[in-house]
Amino acid sequence: MLNRTDLRGRVPSPARLRALLPRAEMDVDAVLHQVRPVVEAVRDRGVEAVLDFAERFDKVRPGRIRVPASELESALAGLDPVVRAALEESIARARVVHADQRRQDVTTEVVPGGTVTERWVPVRRVGLYAPGGLAVYPSSVVMNVVPAQTAGVESLVLCSPPQAEFGGLPHPTILAAAELLGVGEVWAVGGAQAVALLAYGGTDTDGAELEPVDLVTGPGNIYLTAAKRMLRGLIGIDSEAGPTEIAILADDTADPSHVAADLVSQAEHDTLAASILVTTSERLADEVDERLRHRVAATKHSERVEQALRGPQSGTVLVSTLDDGVRVVDAYAAEHLEIQTADASSVAARVRNAGAVFVGPYAPVSLGDYCAGSNHVLPTGGFARHSSGLSVQSFLRGIHVVDYSAEALRDVAGKVVALANAEDLPAHGEAVLARDLGDGA
Repeated sequence: MLNRTDLRGRVPSPARLRALLPRAEMDVDAVLHQVRPVVEAVRDRGVEAVLDFAERFDKVRPGRIRVPASELESALAGLDPVVRAALEESIARARVVHADQRRQDVTTEVVPGGTVTERWVPVRRVGLYAPGGLAVYPSSVVMNVVPAQTAGVESLVLCSPPQAEFGGLPHPTILAAAELLGVGEVWAVGGAQAVALLAYGGTDTDGAELEPVDLVTGPGNIYLTAAKRMLRGLIGIDSEAGPTEIAILADDTADPSHVAADLVSQAEHDTLAASILVTTSERLADEVDERLRHRVAATKHSERVEQALRGPQSGTVLVSTLDDGVRVVDAYAAEHLEIQTADASSVAARVRNAGAVFVGPYAPVSLGDYCAGSNHVLPTGGFARHSSGLSVQSFLRGIHVVDYSAEALRDVAGKVVALANAEDLPAHGEAVLARDLGDGA
């Protein structure tokens, strides 16, 4: 079922591998011309434009942008108790992991009387996005809100598309998750217009202010991603997220049923989802293909899954050795990487590039999506070569605080003047010499 690339006996250079390996196409530039009018309309006309776009794209026109608190309470009260318990467990585990990510301020004494303190200050106001297209993602609410709250973000607003089925409100499970996490401000707005409203702010239909944010995080489709790109600078963004990816590095000890199930689990997200198997075993590749045929036919979203698995972004890569396999997965830099090999922990420790690594037969990506405690907002499209997933650090800024006494400045004044003159910026040096530094200045 999966397309095959045979690299046995020949693993190309990293540059060649990047071009050779399957990858979902996501040309954000190609949709910028469609997104620009949306962003500019929201900038110029505010909420009225947002409601017009909701009517056009979401087939419903909400009465107001901000969801009343009573709707959040009602959604949580009506949530299936089994789902509520699962969300509570997901939240609890995420809080445990993210609590250990909080950085402490550090003061370094450079010289007697001269210190530099690195303060970690949370972003003041953050907009979080929860998609509402092919699927509903309360888990994404958890993964965005928990690190933001742990970082100490003062003000949070959650955006999710209005749903015609629910009278112009976001999906009730999204509302319930927000209430469970203590997020009281939720806006019924989706897509590029959500990012624009978060960036520019506006006035709701009842006259209430919709305050702009400093940072926007959360996954979305290519149009939302294009809006993030356009507005980056006015707002901070977490990343430009593309279609989801799973890569599995496996040898002949892997269970083909596990491998097939995990490939399908990511393929059900989207027809552009990428499912990659990198293996030293042609026998395993054959057995995985056989199990995929049965599993795809039986799964709920079989048409979507089959399209994703047969697409150019998915496939099997055959390699001669696990060393070669590690080189391949490092070049690919998957959002999610599973290691299903003998001595999986040792192999995983050698991986440099991945959004998250799942070790052994009992750590499927699905666990990380919901209840491992890790974050599932991860870099896609090879960005794991240089970027990290969402964490507490995503919501913090490091500020250096410099504190020098007259004596400490006097001791280094000559060096500052010398460097200022070397750069032909004499006023820099004069700013030091203008001070009364006492004897020896």
